[in-house]
Amino acid sequence: MHTLLTVLLVIDAISLIVVVLLQSGKSAGLSGAISGGAEQLFGKQKARGLDLVLHRVTVVLSVLFFVLTIAVAYFGL
Repeated sequence: MHTLLTVLLVIDAISLIVVVLLQSGKSAGLSGAISGGAEQLFGKQKARGLDLVLHRVTVVLSVLFFVLTIAVAYFGL
């Protein structure tokens, strides 16, 4: 049981890292400051849907990460 939970925890951790890295940042540095007005004027509809899905997947994976971590600690005793 401990080995299975540890393998699931490692897979979840790697998946969480990948999903976080796929998300776009809140600010894009200097280029984001320059083009920020255009994005507010014209909107960013395509990226918004993908960001929403990635955000939800991140929340699910992070909750699963904490549950698996507690389970590994409990069954590791």
